[in-house]
Amino acid sequence: MRFRHRAVAGLVTLLLPLAAMVGLASPAAAADATATYAKTQDWGTGFEGKWTVKNTGTASLSSWTVEWDFPAGTAVTSGWDADITSSGTHWTAKNKSWNGTLAPGASISFGFNGSGSGSPTNCKLNGASCDGGPSVPGDNPPSAPGTPTASDITNTSVKLSWTAATDDKGIKNYDVLRDGAKVSTVTGTTYSDSGLTAGTDYTYTVQARDTADQTGPVSGSVKVRTTGGGTDPGPGGSQVKLGYFTEWGVYGRNYHVKNLVTSGSAAKITHINYAFGNVTGGKCTIGDAYADYDKAYTADQSVDGVADTWDQPLRGNFNQLRKLKAKYPNIKILWSFGGWTWSGGFGQAAQNPAAFAQSCYDLVEDPRWADVFDGIDIDWEYPNACGLSCDTSGPAAYKNLMSALRTKFGSNYLVTSAVTADATAGGKIDAADYAGAAQYLDWYNVMSYDFFGAWAAQGPTAPHSPLTSYSGIPTPGFTTADAIAKFKAKGVPAKKLLIGIGFYGRGWTGVTQDAPGGTATGPAAGTYEQGIEDYKVLKNTCPATGTVAGTAYAKCGSNWWSYDTPATIGSKMAWAKGQSLGGAFFWEFSGDTSNGELVSAINTGLG
Repeated sequence: MRFRHRAVAGLVTLLLPLAAMVGLASPAAAADATATYAKTQDWGTGFEGKWTVKNTGTASLSSWTVEWDFPAGTAVTSGWDADITSSGTHWTAKNKSWNGTLAPGASISFGFNGSGSGSPTNCKLNGASCDGGPSVPGDNPPSAPGTPTASDITNTSVKLSWTAATDDKGIKNYDVLRDGAKVSTVTGTTYSDSGLTAGTDYTYTVQARDTADQTGPVSGSVKVRTTGGGTDPGPGGSQVKLGYFTEWGVYGRNYHVKNLVTSGSAAKITHINYAFGNVTGGKCTIGDAYADYDKAYTADQSVDGVADTWDQPLRGNFNQLRKLKAKYPNIKILWSFGGWTWSGGFGQAAQNPAAFAQSCYDLVEDPRWADVFDGIDIDWEYPNACGLSCDTSGPAAYKNLMSALRTKFGSNYLVTSAVTADATAGGKIDAADYAGAAQYLDWYNVMSYDFFGAWAAQGPTAPHSPLTSYSGIPTPGFTTADAIAKFKAKGVPAKKLLIGIGFYGRGWTGVTQDAPGGTATGPAAGTYEQGIEDYKVLKNTCPATGTVAGTAYAKCGSNWWSYDTPATIGSKMAWAKGQSLGGAFFWEFSGDTSNGELVSAINTGLG
């Protein structure tokens, strides 16, 4: 797979001068949103100002109102993207009819031209503090309530009870959260949730609010499974819905574990592959120590709203993943080793599979993070074939390595692997004993994307993730359907095969033909790398204009892109269910929109 490498471009975070960005707050009640002001231009006699409203809570905002005071002699002369009014020196901006709704994690900006030289003071957002709290001067936030207990569980309902939180000024009410999203606010310490789905897992937590509307830490979680609805979830039961989380995403992409919560994606997945651990010297090793377990998170960046301290034993992504599992106990996390860049070490590992398996077990079960991981994923690109480098360890090496890992990790851990989708005669699927190795693995992540791309600089243009073949396909056998059929024909059970979805597109430039098969002059420009771009960007900059082989494509200007949309993902999920596959996986979370629309399409499509 050509995309899965540690990107180094764009890892420098843009730092704004502190004086140019001023967050203003009054000692009002805490809010689940923030409003931040910046002076974007100043021409002496006037200026341009911009406010940015961000939803930092777990529920959508349906409207917003920002209020502030200007000193005498400073005023708004014109504005856009908000209705701005004044009463004396007090100014009020309300949302337009089309930009009032903000999903968790989303933000909206509005601007104005002003006269004078003053700066805003006494900012309020929806009547509360513009900095979003979390504290009110002289008033401590409440403690965490007790972990809820569940009773009276039926097919569609459950009763929850918890011990009260404490607060120096008194408790006002409690928010009840189901799978991280608020479902009710109650004044007592019990709540009956109804309208649930039979045979389904739910996770509940509770958060207290004091009389100043400050919220305290979330309680411990309780997992509830409603009665009825068939068998317990798991491989062979409910569908696997797995996403890759990249360790380097915390740099230039500014994508963190908390984004899984604010996007709503955490409530819609079953597994996470953390990518990547390295393979060197025949052993599993750390990939990026700083991102993995050292990076300190502030309270607003953290999954549970609690800041890291300088002396705590575990920080970084691993600690955030631990907090995510506390919030969503149903999620299983696997540590993925290798990838496009770091697969060169598997050849040496295959020379002593037992020693390799022992090194992986020791690393995954390191006492500092042993509770974080539920298994291991091996992303060898590719055994007995060529990727970034070529491997000549022989057709049996892969099976031997998987056998050693299963022997060491035992039956209580997940052992999985990302595998090629090259179904050509004598291609990569034929190069290793995937059928023999399948007995040791819970499932295969079939990388059914990156079939075509602008590494063929002159084209022809083609969808990088075709579901089926089509007239004019550049390489017969480079399709999802061909790959799945070949694995099945070799004896790999369908339930051990997951269909792969890319949350990005691949594209060319210098293209004149709308339909696939056109010539090009090279790769289209991308944010981090030529020829590749996130779905969240492409859906707006180059909307889909057609579909071929179950995948969308788009022609905009001289650029031509192919990528999956919620609609094509829905069709692919229906196909996967018809093939009795074990589920789906995707690369990777940060390519999705801020409200996780591609994850939602996978979740809805698999049911």
